[in-house]
Amino acid sequence: MTSPELSNSELTNPYDIGTRPERMSSRDRTVIGILLIAAFVVIFNETIMSVALPRLMVDLDISASTGQWLTTAYMLTMAVLIPTTGFVLQRLSTRTVFILAMSLFSAGTLLAALAPGFGLLLTARIIQASGTSVMIPLLMTTVLNLVPPARRGSFMGTVSIVIAVAPAIGPTVSGLILQYLSWRFMFLIVLPIALVALAIGIFRLTNVGTEDHHPLDLRSVALTIPAFGLFVYGLNAFGVSGGQGVPVVGIVAVLVGVACLLIFGRRQITLQRSGNPLLDLRVFGFKDFRRSLLVILLGMVAMFGMILILPLYLQQVRGLDTLSTGLLMLPGGILMAIMGPIIGRLYDRYGPKALMMIGTGLLTAMLVAFSVANEHTPIWLLGLQYAIMMGAGMGMIMTPAMTNGLNPLPPKLYSHGSATLMTLQQVAGAAGTALLIAIMSVRASGLAGRGVDQLHAELGGIHASFMVGAVAAAIAFVLSAFVTRAVPVQESDPHVAEPVAVSEG
Repeated sequence: MTSPELSNSELTNPYDIGTRPERMSSRDRTVIGILLIAAFVVIFNETIMSVALPRLMVDLDISASTGQWLTTAYMLTMAVLIPTTGFVLQRLSTRTVFILAMSLFSAGTLLAALAPGFGLLLTARIIQASGTSVMIPLLMTTVLNLVPPARRGSFMGTVSIVIAVAPAIGPTVSGLILQYLSWRFMFLIVLPIALVALAIGIFRLTNVGTEDHHPLDLRSVALTIPAFGLFVYGLNAFGVSGGQGVPVVGIVAVLVGVACLLIFGRRQITLQRSGNPLLDLRVFGFKDFRRSLLVILLGMVAMFGMILILPLYLQQVRGLDTLSTGLLMLPGGILMAIMGPIIGRLYDRYGPKALMMIGTGLLTAMLVAFSVANEHTPIWLLGLQYAIMMGAGMGMIMTPAMTNGLNPLPPKLYSHGSATLMTLQQVAGAAGTALLIAIMSVRASGLAGRGVDQLHAELGGIHASFMVGAVAAAIAFVLSAFVTRAVPVQESDPHVAEPVAVSEG
């Protein structure tokens, strides 16, 4: 049995691109500007804890496995809440969602700065993640609603800065802070910026689009916790185990998560008949969305693994400290910030295929280069390779793929497409981390068992993980060759409501 198709009237709204002017108003620019600043602040916060763990272990008297929950809990909260944002963005006004998200993030940041112990700090990180989970889908949906199709690439290039650059520079900034100040200043410095963004939004932000008053399906919400939360937790358990045996808890969590995910998907298809799914799976009925999404996910597997494995190589094999590691990785984030809008304009002019093929080609080449780096490879060359991989490679993947994947969706599905994209990126990040860490550890243990010294055993494991990342990037390169330029739907387009139906069986 297949899900019924929506009528044209159900898939359009007053902000449909068929009636949208080709030039943006100053009000629209203000709305997007406020959301960009706020989103940068909250996403930047996602990775600032990565280099703070040693300090926290001493100050809070906790073990490394306990401290890891400050990152794991953040990831789990994002994985659970992002699927609900498709509903939230249709049910509440832009201004209400923004105020709610930034209030939660600011409250969590304040609590983290004042937390006397690990328990409250963990609670604060969960509150922060609750606000963060809404911001990127809100930003992407607003861009799709307000920006004319001919200029979406340029604006999505700016969005890619927020998604990729903010977390990339998080470790660098936190490393600088920890060099001179207490870990609490990682939150005390962010807090006033978040409060200013909240205040500006309260006074300047206006609503976009129309509100939908369908009721919330509580069974779907309940299913998101085991469906996405347990699945990501299980993948994370494989990564934390580092290949040292098979984590039974991780296997059970993944299996239960997959089962609940199937139940969740079946329920969403059923709810599509009433027009009230929590996450509308009809976005997968658009081939351009599916193809672009798959390239993004493969790129994220390679990128997340790279961001985790490269610091291990730099510190364990090359002997760099955390601050030097962060500074070496900083140019990659800066180059991506510079390239984002440029790549967006190139997409508007030439389309996605060439850009995505160049990007995935560069990503593959740089990962292969890292897979043969040794203890004598010049540090400057490593920094250059990383900058090319992130700034040019991932930049040419993310902006065109996001824009091309979301472009063909009808306005009614904008928020669901954004939520689906961000949810699966979280899963891909967890999967990439688990896979590459496990491969690195298994390979290193095997080499050590054959009598290889510790340094070269670790280097061999790192080489293996980089090569697997290169394989994922190479598959993305092949898939990019089949990407075609997506045509945004128009209100008068007779095919606007004809995505391929999603099978219930």
